[in-house]
Amino acid sequence: MRKLVLFMHTSLDGFVAGPNGEMDWISVDDEIFENVGNETKAADTALYGRVTYQMMESYWPTAGTQPNASKHDIEHSQWYSRVTKVVLSKTMNLNAQKNTIVLAQNIPDKINVLKQKPGKDIIIFGSPSASHSLMSENLIDAYWLFINPILLGSGIPLFSNVANKTNLTLASSKVFKSGVIALHYDALK
Repeated sequence: MRKLVLFMHTSLDGFVAGPNGEMDWISVDDEIFENVGNETKAADTALYGRVTYQMMESYWPTAGTQPNASKHDIEHSQWYSRVTKVVLSKTMNLNAQKNTIVLAQNIPDKINVLKQKPGKDIIIFGSPSASHSLMSENLIDAYWLFINPILLGSGIPLFSNVANKTNLTLASSKVFKSGVIALHYDALK
């Protein structure tokens, strides 16, 4: 069975964005990009909420072809163009969009069907509202949390509407030179 894997940056006090959605505090560098790039190779599907999908779609299709494109931009742009994208949205209609599926109703059932299909893992990057919805249904199989060395004090919380008690086991951890700590937890089901 395919796993649904969440990748999320968080502040030390548990916020994934500031009160107005600010993410300018997130620390990313080549070391973090390389780590995430290694993990994305195990996935052939990217799952997003509407807002994150629109942000990704405005950048990644052409990011790798820009004259100043970094190694990460080139590699992730190529990955993004070939994977299936699943968007959780009740307002979008993407009939003609290549490799993109919109899920608007019966989302837990459709995610479980998707997880049963042959293929690699399914990754959700950020997308706090969609992640909260998936957490409430206990659909996330693994968590990659990138804890940034900052306290925000308020904002959008990492965890909201968690389905009952969810036991996790630490699969790995890594401290980056930037001070970011990556924690990889698998959900025990």
